[in-house]
Amino acid sequence: MIRDLFFPRAWSIAGRLTVLYTALVFVMLVLAMLFLFWSLKTNLEKEDHDSLADEISVLRLILREPPGSRISLAQEVKWEQTTGRAGQFYKRVLSPGGRVIMQTADMSMLLPVGVFPRPPSILRMPPARQYLWAGDGKVYLLMAARALVGRGPRIVDLQAALDVSREEAFIASYREKLLLVLASGILLSAVASYAVARRGLRPLERITGTVELITASRLHAHIEPTRWPRELHALARAFNDMLDRLGDSFTRLAQFSADLAHELRTPVNNLMGEAEVALNKARTTEEYRQVLESSLEEYARLSRTIDSLLFLARADNAEMRVKRSRFDARSEVDAVIEYHDAVAQEQGIKMTCHGDAVLDADPALFRRAVSNLLSNALQYTPPGGSIDVVIVARDQWGAVSVRDSGCGMEARHLPYIFQRFYRADPARSRHPDGAGLGLAIVKSIMELHGGGIRVESEVGHGTTVSLEFPRADQVPA
Repeated sequence: MIRDLFFPRAWSIAGRLTVLYTALVFVMLVLAMLFLFWSLKTNLEKEDHDSLADEISVLRLILREPPGSRISLAQEVKWEQTTGRAGQFYKRVLSPGGRVIMQTADMSMLLPVGVFPRPPSILRMPPARQYLWAGDGKVYLLMAARALVGRGPRIVDLQAALDVSREEAFIASYREKLLLVLASGILLSAVASYAVARRGLRPLERITGTVELITASRLHAHIEPTRWPRELHALARAFNDMLDRLGDSFTRLAQFSADLAHELRTPVNNLMGEAEVALNKARTTEEYRQVLESSLEEYARLSRTIDSLLFLARADNAEMRVKRSRFDARSEVDAVIEYHDAVAQEQGIKMTCHGDAVLDADPALFRRAVSNLLSNALQYTPPGGSIDVVIVARDQWGAVSVRDSGCGMEARHLPYIFQRFYRADPARSRHPDGAGLGLAIVKSIMELHGGGIRVESEVGHGTTVSLEFPRADQVPA
């Protein structure tokens, strides 16, 4: 609330920095000038007080001398009107009853007896200061004291004054000059602060110009961090990383779009071709039935592809929430094996399960991941082969490995098999019905669980895919 009051959201960074710098300079100048003004005024007042105290000390010394020194007292009081740096001195000697014994000429008109403060004890030097602003515009510093006369107990009152009008005028002029310096300093600091802020923000303007040149077709145009100030290196690196991520996303999106079009074109063309052949001439009921059955297979293939794509889209956009629970991995794997057992027996493939563990995972997603691995293994394992599922329990995690005795893959394919629609070239011709999304779904499931996935494969000896599920308390929030 307060920040928005002083710095509206529409203010530029240069404007904010200018205000902050100017405010800082203002505070520093005010503090410095207050100190200087206080020091000058305090020193002048102390000098004036000391001068008056010295005059009173001289009068006290003269009064303590023998009676023959009255001439010195008269000279000191009446005729010695010292005009020093600060101004003229005025002195007066009073009897205890208040009668004027002697005083400086014209003192009675300028400084009556009653305007002076009450004198303190004779043993003390007057500490108090009292100023008098006279009607003629002059300013006087007043001081009163008591003194002993000779060796006896007789006491007189002393009054002394100093004309400090010139000092007050000097202080007033000094104050005006300080205010002028303050105003000039604020104005100059505001202009200089704005110029410095604008100059300091030029690298941001150059970065903005560079960014404006970047388009979807020019994501490779990065910002070179060494060209910018050190404070902007992190921003430049973060922006370059963002461009790399965007470029990778655009590349994968373009590849995904091309693969998706390729995958959907085949079943659509099959459906169109069968429909055109069926409509080319009159058909029997059995022929129409065969066309519908073939179309139904293509519809099922399209449905599976669409369901897989929707699952991947939800996983990428964090719309899917993992519902973790502790369950027996062996029982879930046995259920998945039983589901694929009919296909395995038909192909003459033996499936076994070894080990046991308790996992923290989403049971439904766990079954889907294992099912995708078994389905993939069944596709690439020749008749008479075997598929082994091994479950391993550890302190911090549990692992499920699916090992087949199939054809295996070359090492160059391993970094890409989890990409969508990717299929190794030899397998692509053998299994045209595969959409290449099964392993991509498995990877997304493991990422949702914060787990890992490893693949080992050797041509002619089969492939092993291992899924590592961490405990729930080991997954970062």
